[in-house]
Amino acid sequence: MENYVIKIVPSDHSGQRLDSVIAKLFPDFSRSKLKNWIDSGAVFVNNDPLIKPSKKVTGGEEIKIFIEEEKMVSAEPQDIPFQVIHESIDFLIVNKDAGMVVHPGAGNHKNTLLNALLFKFPELENLPRAGIVHRLDKETSGLMIVARSQNAYKNLSEQISQRLVKRTYQAFVVGNVSRSGRVEEPVGRHPRNRQKQAVTDKGKYALTKYFIVKKYGNYTHLEVNLETGRTHQIRVHMSHIGFPLIGDVLYGRKKRFAKSTNSDLREVIEKFPRQALHASNLSFEEVDKKKIVSFKSPLPEDILNLEKNLKNLT
Repeated sequence: MENYVIKIVPSDHSGQRLDSVIAKLFPDFSRSKLKNWIDSGAVFVNNDPLIKPSKKVTGGEEIKIFIEEEKMVSAEPQDIPFQVIHESIDFLIVNKDAGMVVHPGAGNHKNTLLNALLFKFPELENLPRAGIVHRLDKETSGLMIVARSQNAYKNLSEQISQRLVKRTYQAFVVGNVSRSGRVEEPVGRHPRNRQKQAVTDKGKYALTKYFIVKKYGNYTHLEVNLETGRTHQIRVHMSHIGFPLIGDVLYGRKKRFAKSTNSDLREVIEKFPRQALHASNLSFEEVDKKKIVSFKSPLPEDILNLEKNLKNLT
């Protein structure tokens, strides 16, 4: 069975070289691997073999790469417990705990969700990022999709890029949010602190919608819908409009407590170990079936305890 991946060249890439654009569209493959595939005739543009890599794109071209079944992940499998709430031939739905890093990176080479996936589902070593098609921050809990085949990886990645995957979060923020709303501001790397993201003119388009669920004095429980998936997007956007997440030391340090917060609630918030953010709902089109599937995850125990204290201490 032939495996392939497909991407459509965005219009904002117009005028760039094909080989450069391909490298940007397929970041999970090294430039040397992509060059080898181009040289071997495995890369097609609008169903024609790519012959001239220096040719400029106009936008809208279909890039198809036929890939051989090979080990694509070199991380070490590790027997780490994690929760799978749904398993099908095409995908897994994982309910990630707060504190678990999604995949290896600088300073986190082991003990990640990717390591755990490789142990329980060793066939995932043949997929980019072991089938992981989107991320959650280390201290964000909740639902994630993991692809189980090249076809599913391609399909789900395209759904995410086309904003067809609906993701809903439960967020508890500092401040009395007066009305539901939206934040439509570009998000990119912070100009001075590389550990942070920020609202910046040099960033990428980002849209976050939020809805009031309940108020607890000068704290608010929001339901947040991600329309785009930028790094730290909810945390950046909510901080930008003056309502940082409870427990978010990276983006909420200047507004850790709301006005009139009593000493008992201050102690609770000081001890809360992470940003109060949980990925509670996921819905997307089931691979090749044109059927929408939806999944839910209840609030974890630590956020339930926080909610109880907000109710009792405000």
